[in-house]
Amino acid sequence: MTPRLDMIGLVVSDMAASLAFYRRLGLDVPADADGQPHVEAALPGGLRIAWDTEAVVRSFDPSWSGPAGGGRQELAFLCDSSAEVDALYAELTQAGYEGHLEPWDAFWGQRYAVVLDPDGCGVSLFAPTEPAEPAA
Repeated sequence: MTPRLDMIGLVVSDMAASLAFYRRLGLDVPADADGQPHVEAALPGGLRIAWDTEAVVRSFDPSWSGPAGGGRQELAFLCDSSAEVDALYAELTQAGYEGHLEPWDAFWGQRYAVVLDPDGCGVSLFAPTEPAEPAA
């Protein structure tokens, strides 16, 4: 059997704060999950995402400590349009989440922005840039 990617796991310091952030990005996470130490949600295509509190990770790996610094992993959310990237970035930053990179048109053909989740992990928002309208 060939291994296949089945789940993306995130270690969080505050489950409720993390789940609130990811709900704003459209993930379907039950409201009663906020107090749980381990939470999973199904993603399109059968992949799963899971959140574990730091205490859960330490329960099976007592030597675990959170990574110093960040930027080694991030999740990326495809938006329907450049306008949606801008609107979602504005919504999240106005809700108090830290913006890392304001929306811009990247040279690789995407509207791109980065917001930090409650644990400081980068979360990219992107959409293909729309072709410029031809001059009349």
